[in-house]
Amino acid sequence: MYSLSDLQTALDNPEWFARELNRLYAHRLNLRDHNPNGIDVFEADWDNLLILDACRYDEFKRMCDLSGNLEKVRSRGATSSEFVRGNFTGRTLHDVVYVSANVYYPYLRDEIDAEVHAFVGLHDDDMRDAGDGLTTHPETVTEHALAAHKSHPNKRLLVHYFQPHQPYIGPYGKKRFDPGRGLIDTVKNNDPSREELLRAYRENLELVLEEVETLLAELPGKTVVSADHGEMLGERMRPIPVEDYGHHAGVYIDELLDVPWFISENGRRKEVVAEPPDASRATDVDGEEMAEQLRALGYRE
Repeated sequence: MYSLSDLQTALDNPEWFARELNRLYAHRLNLRDHNPNGIDVFEADWDNLLILDACRYDEFKRMCDLSGNLEKVRSRGATSSEFVRGNFTGRTLHDVVYVSANVYYPYLRDEIDAEVHAFVGLHDDDMRDAGDGLTTHPETVTEHALAAHKSHPNKRLLVHYFQPHQPYIGPYGKKRFDPGRGLIDTVKNNDPSREELLRAYRENLELVLEEVETLLAELPGKTVVSADHGEMLGERMRPIPVEDYGHHAGVYIDELLDVPWFISENGRRKEVVAEPPDASRATDVDGEEMAEQLRALGYRE
């Protein structure tokens, strides 16, 4: 559904209109709520799964110098909401503890009928001074992940970092970019070259990989590093060949679906036990607060 402001934007910005036409074209070809041909992460073999938000396979391969084996897989989502819908819908995951700086699981949890043993959300008080409070620093996620492992050593641990997704929080990225409502808005407001955009994106990726290295050393068993989806960084879409940025539901192209599957082993495997969640420790979430954060990041859904 488009508003009058969207119509005015289309009149003022033909490139925006062309991008919207490309997305409508993609949606016509992909009418599902997720990519059905992607990997089912909960059917895969791991003790700990570390998810990087908006991390492209090619950039991960370029930046990663960790010890382990790297594969390429297809994600079930071109966005975080598609990733959540495609992997969590209708599932009772009482062997999983989920630590996340991304709000989509709690935002969709009731709608998609999903339940984990414990969920630790970091989208509220744990936000530090980065991008007007739109993000959680990766070291904060690491701290909570280690605490969750200590509290739940016999559970599969799912850790969802927010980087390399914008806002850009490295020294160069913070200085060069004022975050907008989504990457397209950020690019429009800051007018970067592709090299400048890649520098900020890679800086975010480097920051989160430093935290990944910490968890690989601390967490026992088989740890996999992957992503919920990729990111467009100025590639030309089709059928109208305009540059596009960010990630959009139903746009199933390599830059958005190809994600890393990096495998690292650290000692003995976990002895995982499924147990119902402790209802007394459940926390309420503010749906409108989460919706506002999603809007601030450029999501319409």
